[in-house]
Amino acid sequence: MNDTNVPSTSEPASETVLAALSALMGELDSLTPEMRKAAAYVLENPNDVSVSSIREMADAAAVKPNTLVRMARTVGFDGYEDFRDPFRQAVRQGAPNFPDRARWLQSIRQRGELGTLYADMVASALSNIESTFAGIDENELKSAAEAIWASRNTFTLGVGVNSANAQNFTYLASTGMVQFHAIPRMGSTATDDLAWADERDVLIAITCKPYRREVIEAIQIARDQGVKVIGISDSPASPVIAGSCHGFVVAADTPQFFPSSVSTIALLETLLSFVISVASPEIVDRVDTFHRRRHELGIYLEGG
Repeated sequence: MNDTNVPSTSEPASETVLAALSALMGELDSLTPEMRKAAAYVLENPNDVSVSSIREMADAAAVKPNTLVRMARTVGFDGYEDFRDPFRQAVRQGAPNFPDRARWLQSIRQRGELGTLYADMVASALSNIESTFAGIDENELKSAAEAIWASRNTFTLGVGVNSANAQNFTYLASTGMVQFHAIPRMGSTATDDLAWADERDVLIAITCKPYRREVIEAIQIARDQGVKVIGISDSPASPVIAGSCHGFVVAADTPQFFPSSVSTIALLETLLSFVISVASPEIVDRVDTFHRRRHELGIYLEGG
């Protein structure tokens, strides 16, 4: 290989090659449109490089084989086979996997104070997801999803840090369904937004310690009106969980000041996937229509 872009070591790591490709992707004039397609495929499917022939990679990336050769030379290699070597070496060495997490985190902690913080943040995020889903029954998730699908309206309530979580869930759901509403709405209060809700509706309510008063008050009003409540909180003793039709406890531990939303987001995404699974078949067509229209309106960057 030559030393055009990749640091001049005889055997650069696959991560170094990917970093070089990523840097070039950020420079709009550095790659032709076809080379950009090839680089994007490599960045998104690095494991394929070591096991696929140049023709297989070209077919998968929808480019010609010589485009991959030009891409390899652009990042400092003599040719595509030379480019593949770091990826083959990574496979031979064995890339880090989930059981190796503890060893990996220990190596990060040795890098100093910020390395320790980084390792602690990663460890808490992974641990939160593990402990959250270990305590959730998939049948309970299915029951909650069926209640959402059968509802007239589904309100998702979150304030503070959970406002964004409620908004994101509602946005994703609204790509295929129309009965979803994130509350409180702009200029309103959660209790006002639930004024006409009844037994035909569902409220997904999210709050963790210290529990937000307006969320607890809205939950009580919803229960009084017969609304089915799906509670998401960080303790089985939470007032959000107690008395809910469906209660899900999320782990929110973190070494930083702010509570972690990682497991809350993961749970909401999983719940939405269950809703789509129990929904009518036309939901898939509606989601497809939604995104096709966005492409037609030019909202997405095409070919980039």
